[in-house]
Amino acid sequence: MFNEEMFKFNIENIQNDLAIEGMAINQNDIEMFKMFANDEIAMPELIQMIKMQSI
Repeated sequence: MFNEEMFKFNIENIQNDLAIEGMAINQNDIEMFKMFANDEIAMPELIQMIKMQSI
């Protein structure tokens, strides 16, 4: 067995990785992902929130 560490967001690295792929994330995207990661919302709710965003 091993000790699992709590996942910590390194937003700058995530933004840099996505920028390489031509994608950009904003603070709202980060907040939605945090809510999902913290079990505050379920996947169907996250998907619905993403669908509601303008592209």
